[in-house]
Amino acid sequence: MKKFLLVGSLCVSLCVLNSCQRNAITGRQQLSLVEESEVQSLAATQYKTFLGSNKVASLGNKDAEMVKRVGNKIIKAITSYYTNKGLAAELQGYQWEVNLVENKEMNAWCMPGGKIVVYTGLLPVTQDEASLAVVMGHEIAHALAKHGSERMSQSMVQQGLGLGISAALSTKPEQTQNIFNTAYGIGSSIAMPAFSRKHELEADRYGLMFSSLAGYDPRKAINFWQRMSTASGGGNTPSLFSTHPSDEVRIAELQKIMDDMVKNYYKKP
Repeated sequence: MKKFLLVGSLCVSLCVLNSCQRNAITGRQQLSLVEESEVQSLAATQYKTFLGSNKVASLGNKDAEMVKRVGNKIIKAITSYYTNKGLAAELQGYQWEVNLVENKEMNAWCMPGGKIVVYTGLLPVTQDEASLAVVMGHEIAHALAKHGSERMSQSMVQQGLGLGISAALSTKPEQTQNIFNTAYGIGSSIAMPAFSRKHELEADRYGLMFSSLAGYDPRKAINFWQRMSTASGGGNTPSLFSTHPSDEVRIAELQKIMDDMVKNYYKKP
């Protein structure tokens, strides 16, 4: 029995090792048991369900127009950056959408395939377009760095579904769907779970790079995260802020990279 368990453990370990891939933007090795196209398909379905059960601000709404304007500038900058780096294939399947949803929660997210949502409750804290760009860049960076897919892969291994998402969906569809929901959490009753400290700091760095390339002053990020820290002081921690790095750690890390962002990426309009 022990021999059987040992062989099984070795097989799982080999499967995990063979399923590690280097992320094109961060350069970090990640566990990847899920095909990007399959995750994008799941995300599109969940996104459609979410929009159908939540009130989307109309195009005539000035806040909605601002959110789309900021999002489209960042998307354009990302597309240009990836193309210039020879990484255009990494955006395959991305069909970008940007929406403002009427919800008092201070939150925003981006799903695989470029499905972006900002909640109206976040806007009193962002206060200006540059700060909104900090948030949107951060959330888009989570998607491009495939943090959700990495977390989903880890959960699949833990639950014995280490053969990939297609096999998991065919054998245990409900369990696999629950893993997806937990990893991405876009359902109206599902709170977006906190990413790890490593994921958050990666999203801070690359998100700030993207918003800087789009022409938004990265220095606005410091004041924004300070405001988010103040907003969380009442005990109701905003979903966007319920992450592992403390406000002091996050701001300190942002200050370390700020000169680089201003010098090498900020394209003043």
